[in-house]
Amino acid sequence: MEQRELGSFPLPPSLRAKLVAAGFQTAQEVLDVGPCELSKEIGISKQEALEILQVIKGDCHGNGEVSGNTVRKYTALELLQEEQIQGFIVTFCSALDDILGGGVHLMKVTEICGAPGVGKTQLCMQLVVDVQFPECFGGLAGEAVFIDTEGSFMVDRVVDLASACVQHCRLIAEMHPEEDQQAALEAFTLENILSHIYYFRCHDYVELLAQIYLLPDFLAEHSKVRLVVIDSVAFPFRHDFEDLSLRTRILNGLAQQLITIANDHTLAVVLTNQMTTKIGQKHSSLIPALGEYSGYK
Repeated sequence: MEQRELGSFPLPPSLRAKLVAAGFQTAQEVLDVGPCELSKEIGISKQEALEILQVIKGDCHGNGEVSGNTVRKYTALELLQEEQIQGFIVTFCSALDDILGGGVHLMKVTEICGAPGVGKTQLCMQLVVDVQFPECFGGLAGEAVFIDTEGSFMVDRVVDLASACVQHCRLIAEMHPEEDQQAALEAFTLENILSHIYYFRCHDYVELLAQIYLLPDFLAEHSKVRLVVIDSVAFPFRHDFEDLSLRTRILNGLAQQLITIANDHTLAVVLTNQMTTKIGQKHSSLIPALGEYSGYK
């Protein structure tokens, strides 16, 4: 399907002409190029490049057809049973784990809101380590994706957290020596932990939207990922939008995409969102919590 000629896609004639003039002939050739590179290649905006990729990929994989078996019905009991068998990522803060029902649950989107400096990023960096705890120690033995929009990811701090977690597991193994734990400790090292955290730096909202758009393909190639962190989801939208309703619609669509990703790939999505209040004004943050207009945890 990806070898289809570009003329068969519902693209605006002007954009189709630019693609052809730049040497693109098939869908696969366009899909192999990222939105930033595509925008430079054919002289269009990043937003237009992203729209082209969305149209082509959506048409290739969907073809506008809805199968009678696509939508599956569940009973409430089935949904409850499915949720109960899914794991969760412990935060190692007992009070927080209790509030979350054991930890950060898979197949859910969890939003962490708070004022600057309260520790949202610190918690996220802790989680990308915690998700890798070996199964014999009660963990998920998974991998993590960290999407950074503020440049606040500190690898030195992650090294400290990872080293502490490795030492924690060693102490447990010494107190309760078991053969599987000793074997797990051989692989649960600082180097392995760092190598299983996939870091993406997004500098604006276009790059963030593009990264989320491409995320399912990345997850298909990295099936052990059990956590996706976006720190912070609202930051790129704070200064580029004067139309508040448009910003809300984009964020709402982004939230729905993340819900689908969490369910389709059996992983947890954690978002951070800065909430501030200006003294003397009736209204608080310019960016509302996504939970105010999206149905997720």
